[in-house]
Amino acid sequence: MMAKTPQATPTKFDIIIVGGGPGGYVTAIRAAQLGLATALVEREHLGGICLNWGCIPTKALLRTAEIYRNIRHADDFGLKVEGVSFDLEKIVARSRGVATQLSGGVAHLLKKNKVTVFDGEGRLDGKGEITVSKDGKIVGELSAKNIILATGARARALPGLEPDGKLIWTYKEAMVPDVMPKSLLVVGSGAIGIEFASFYRALGAEVTVVEVLPRVLPVEDEDISAFAHKAFEADGMTIMTSATVTKLDKGKNNVTATIEAVGKSSQITVERVIMAVGIVGNVESLGLEGTGVEVDRTHIVIDEWCRTGEPGIYAIGDVAGPPWLAHKASHEGIICVEKIAGVEGVHPLNTGRIPGCTYCHPQVASVGMTEAAAVEAGHEVRVGKFPFAGNGKAIALGEAEGLVKTVFDAKTGELLGAHMIGAEVTELIQGYAIAQTLETTEAELMHTVFPHPTLSEMMHESVLDAYGRVIHF
Repeated sequence: MMAKTPQATPTKFDIIIVGGGPGGYVTAIRAAQLGLATALVEREHLGGICLNWGCIPTKALLRTAEIYRNIRHADDFGLKVEGVSFDLEKIVARSRGVATQLSGGVAHLLKKNKVTVFDGEGRLDGKGEITVSKDGKIVGELSAKNIILATGARARALPGLEPDGKLIWTYKEAMVPDVMPKSLLVVGSGAIGIEFASFYRALGAEVTVVEVLPRVLPVEDEDISAFAHKAFEADGMTIMTSATVTKLDKGKNNVTATIEAVGKSSQITVERVIMAVGIVGNVESLGLEGTGVEVDRTHIVIDEWCRTGEPGIYAIGDVAGPPWLAHKASHEGIICVEKIAGVEGVHPLNTGRIPGCTYCHPQVASVGMTEAAAVEAGHEVRVGKFPFAGNGKAIALGEAEGLVKTVFDAKTGELLGAHMIGAEVTELIQGYAIAQTLETTEAELMHTVFPHPTLSEMMHESVLDAYGRVIHF
């Protein structure tokens, strides 16, 4: 039984948010802007996994890899660079410094907006009540009419292949390596797995990627996935699809993996393994027992307004299911709290229009339906494609490997999806995301003037190609 600190009556708020990640802290700020007395409970780091152990610090690592990769090709740009090497300790320190800086920024924003932050673990303790505990002691008893659960998710562990933090890593250990492995096995080729594969390959590791599905980056359009597969292999990675790691035997400083593929078994020995096989929602210890909150495969079930089956309890972000993206969590939280506050004109989130980005080399980005999904949904489609090799800016940058693909409804001209691979596509994709939000058709995109010389011109050319009007290819 946890010891209670003396406290008269529960501290009352209009809204309590459990979890201070990109969903929770953004929701808290918006709630405060709307005049709601707001409390935020966070047990570890403001900014959550994304800011401290995910999106942001990995981008810092990948930026280092990008610069290192470019330096190694300096001669292609007429530059002479000798004795190139790297300092792993400094690379990691920079990444951690970026995370620390931004976490402090979140704390400042919450204070500026007069959000009351409680340091501890939140648990439902009766209708409209939250108990906050820290180190086995209750440090706060809070109450509110509305409670939003934004507790996020964690790496999935497969039976018999559990990470040990030393030889078998999760994303956390992969982000702060104590040694640079000469050889590495990455299990899973989603965004997390491929980003780490790309980082370690850039720094010289021999990288093998194993994916249980028939292709890498399986959520992406098939053309993009196929292009990525070839690019990764050209970069020196070994890619094994339709393959399963069945066993990991740990040695003193290496791991021997048994891999089943196409009915055949093989073994490889590597210095480290990264497990990147998905995530599970953080639903334990929330006090959901005896409530109307439904949990399906570790994720809380919600409706279009983020309401659970228990009145007054909401859920957002990774704990509420896919897509597991920081920007989805933030937007979902804003919708949720604006609906609670009675703001007019609030729209439910259309998850089919959320852009996704993978910051590997080459970068991958997409929004909307893949070509296959569009056809399966009953659309007659028109498809446009344009290669980076036909774009002047890409050639000038020395980044002529890539592809832009657009998918339209042949009857209405609706932009159903856009898919890209190549330099800076994670920045370009938002143009198509805005187009979808505005319900733009091919006509408006064709009539839009794109600046020259830019990579964005390929977005225009891909649209033109879908309608037989491509100019530069």
